[in-house]
Amino acid sequence: MTLQIFPVEGRRAISRFIDVPWHIYDPAEHPQWVPPLRRQVRDLLDARRNPFYERAAIKLWMAVDDDRPVGRIAAIENQAHNQFHDDKVGFFGFFESVDRQEVADGLLELAGGWLRARGLNTMRGPMSPSTNHDCGMLIRGFRWPPSFLTTWNPRYYPELMDGTGMVGAKDLVSYFLPNDDDRLKIPEGIRRAAQRARERGGISFRSIDLSKFAQEVDRIWEVYQSAWEPNWGFVPVSKAEFTHIAGDLKPLLVEDFIFFAEVDGEPVGFMLVVPDFNQVLARIPNGRLFPTGFLKILLGKKKIVTGRIMAAGIKAEYRTRGIFPLFIDELKRRGQAYGGLGTDASWILEDNRALRDPIEALGAKVTRRWRIYDRSLDGR
Repeated sequence: MTLQIFPVEGRRAISRFIDVPWHIYDPAEHPQWVPPLRRQVRDLLDARRNPFYERAAIKLWMAVDDDRPVGRIAAIENQAHNQFHDDKVGFFGFFESVDRQEVADGLLELAGGWLRARGLNTMRGPMSPSTNHDCGMLIRGFRWPPSFLTTWNPRYYPELMDGTGMVGAKDLVSYFLPNDDDRLKIPEGIRRAAQRARERGGISFRSIDLSKFAQEVDRIWEVYQSAWEPNWGFVPVSKAEFTHIAGDLKPLLVEDFIFFAEVDGEPVGFMLVVPDFNQVLARIPNGRLFPTGFLKILLGKKKIVTGRIMAAGIKAEYRTRGIFPLFIDELKRRGQAYGGLGTDASWILEDNRALRDPIEALGAKVTRRWRIYDRSLDGR
């Protein structure tokens, strides 16, 4: 066997890079894996058209053995992250590998070398390409298929990371919140807190108005920027990038599951729940929208019975007013009215007890755990 790792340049080579997972995942051996949409992956890699790269740079490599793809990686310099955190962290993402340590070693060495040459002293990942997109490597919960826009990987991936010298920097967790009252109870204390917040705070909820999508995205972006600033790994999202992400999601949204908390008519919090389209994407094995994939998505949307909380935030000055219990109460009410089975809350930082404690008070348990790794680039 002759292992070769080479840089990826040009549209045809990028198509081969996108194609790598189909050579790694055997449907019989890895039935949980959900093929991504190739078009979506290409957009995430498009340094010319994706606004993320207005403040970032990316370099791709692919590994082959006797012309068979056996791995891939991207190195990412996110200037926005380093300016905000005043550090010198570089990132790797879009990582895939067969179960061979030499493949993982070679890919990470090349990514690390590129980042080091750009003056960075730490390599962190996987981020594909940032915390605002797919990130983390699954280390627990392998038996569950992933929810929409979360990662799934074989059990040997964390072992490969350990073998390359990567160490855990932060874990991310998920919870499943079923709508069945017999399985998930809202404690009476939370119900009372929610009612007090509603009565005293002048708080009301309203669904997003998709007919005024641009204006509503502006309101969500304002709350998002305020709500996420203190979090580990947070990177302020430019207006252009946020609008780009929102535009991609728009055809997938259900109006009643993107809702604002308002005080005196002004948004102070929001929750974004997206139908778990992985239930549909699992039936598009080639990851292509055409000729039949797009139709499957359109027809399958109304049959999806679970969702994923992709984002939820409350402006800092309102976090002590009991709004979060109201969000939980409101989400459960809307989910039951819709006839859904439940919602996946993912992902959540492992040390975000302000969010995790109220969820666990409902009786919810951690279902999956992902890990973000670090490795020093000094002296390597």
